[in-house]
Amino acid sequence: MTRVLSPVAGRAIGLAGVPDPVFAQAMVGPGTAVDPVRAAGRAIAPVTGRIVKLHPHAYVVVDDEDHGVLVHLGIETVKLKGRGFALLAAEGDEVNAGEPVVAWDPVAVEAAGRSPICAVVALDADGGALTRVRADGPVHQGTELFTWV
Repeated sequence: MTRVLSPVAGRAIGLAGVPDPVFAQAMVGPGTAVDPVRAAGRAIAPVTGRIVKLHPHAYVVVDDEDHGVLVHLGIETVKLKGRGFALLAAEGDEVNAGEPVVAWDPVAVEAAGRSPICAVVALDADGGALTRVRADGPVHQGTELFTWV
């Protein structure tokens, strides 16, 4: 079982609350989303594992059970070309859950006309594989968002 932690503090809103149909309809995979607090901070690794993909706006960490978790910082933030983001780790790094991966500023993301909502997705999982999915209410950074069995 994999415990997936919130990469940011804010309010859990569920994938249906993401203003992007690819995430909202769980086409990438099941999971949830967090509307982050509006303050510069660091997004953390949601699980212990290896960073297999790392962009300023998104990253994937794969744990020892081969569960890949995507953290997408904001919607259409790839169009910001890294502005408002700073990498704190490198692709291929081993990280512990809770370690900082990307520094970012949700206020700058919003000022650039993008939503700062963060999708946290279980890649290649079927919906039945997730339990205890947080879809509403406040979450602290590091709060369990769901478990993957």
